[in-house]
Amino acid sequence: MKKIEHQKNEFKESWHDSNLKTICAFANTEGGNLYIGIKDNGDIKKLKNLKKLMEDIPNKTRDILGITPKIKLEQKKENKIIKIEIDYSSAPISYHGSFYVRSGSTTTELKGHELSDFLIAKSGQAWDSFIEEKSSIVDIDLHTIEKFKKLSLKRVPFIADEKDPEVILEKLNLIEKGKLKRAAILLFGNNPKKFYTTAYIKMGKFITDTDVISTDEIVGNLFQQIEKTIELLRTKYLISNITYEGIYRKDTLEYPEDALREAVINTVVHRNYIGAHTQLKVYPDRLNLWNIGKLPKDIQIEDLKKPHSSRPRNELMADIFFKAGLIEAWGRGTIKIIDNCKRAGLPEPEFMEEFGGFSITFSKTKAIKKFTATTQKTTQKTTQKTTQKILELIKKNSHITRKEMAKAIGISEDGIKFNLNKLKKKGLLKRVGSDKGGYWKAIDIGRIGR
Repeated sequence: MKKIEHQKNEFKESWHDSNLKTICAFANTEGGNLYIGIKDNGDIKKLKNLKKLMEDIPNKTRDILGITPKIKLEQKKENKIIKIEIDYSSAPISYHGSFYVRSGSTTTELKGHELSDFLIAKSGQAWDSFIEEKSSIVDIDLHTIEKFKKLSLKRVPFIADEKDPEVILEKLNLIEKGKLKRAAILLFGNNPKKFYTTAYIKMGKFITDTDVISTDEIVGNLFQQIEKTIELLRTKYLISNITYEGIYRKDTLEYPEDALREAVINTVVHRNYIGAHTQLKVYPDRLNLWNIGKLPKDIQIEDLKKPHSSRPRNELMADIFFKAGLIEAWGRGTIKIIDNCKRAGLPEPEFMEEFGGFSITFSKTKAIKKFTATTQKTTQKTTQKTTQKILELIKKNSHITRKEMAKAIGISEDGIKFNLNKLKKKGLLKRVGSDKGGYWKAIDIGRIGR
């Protein structure tokens, strides 16, 4: 029976030093066998200078790759072939400064974030546990620390009375030898983007794949990013169905808020922070959340729909979110998302590996689309009332700030900003002078709602 090329077998008609790439790839992946003297179709080809090859190959693998595989001769009919048995190496192996791995029967060079992931995995540490040399305690946002103390009271009560933020971070394993770890910067930093340029979420509202009507860039630490993202979805990007239970008002988003929050948390915890920023796109009929970084090799898409092992890319960050009560049980986040969508009458969200990363897409049924059409009218009436209140406040005090408007009306500053922009686009409002020293000028209050 002829041997076949696959993940652990490779055939070469003759020896060339470039074959060291294949040996390098086997060592970096799962080990394997390189046969010299066999054609791709499995036929045997007579080798020349066997004695010299048996001396040169082990010397070159040792001198260039730093490993010593087993090399032996095998008799195949009337000819001999060389079999090179390569063991898996726990240390990364390079060939002239480049790193190779096996993917099926192909030898592939690692580059970019894939190379970074590979080297980190070989180090035995998660990316977020490495020290960030350029950082110090002044890069930590104290308000976020205080908020975390309240969130984590049940799971880590021993930090509740601690006043020193550095001691708190040490107890959370976020400081090593007096230096902040990457996880500390992302979780509690006052400006993580200063250290990791892709550490933000870009959100857009799309009519089609190419027509975008609004965008927002969400920065800050991960706790802040989650809250800002949900707030913007609630106030600007999604439609709410407003109902009343007795005297109590109830706002229900197009997609269940618990599912959205779980999806955003999963994204910031499991994403790769080398490569590209997180992208959230809202369309009339769907919502897509994408981040760089694929699933672990031993977890498939179908596994996400049932209880599965937890393999967080960033273990420290996952642990902190668990302590804060934002992750209830590792390996069940995707199941919670699916269950919440089903309860809301929505189809199961679609999980995909695409564009070098992972995405989740929430969709609407026909019934939900009909629901959207009716709730949109309700939302438009609510927006008109809000803009009317804003114009009335400006009429009383033309120097009023967005913060003061938000407090007076009872919505977020982002919601105020959104409505102010709508008024300016309609020509109903004008800003005179600078942001700090200027004032608002209402053009014609009677035109509101037209």
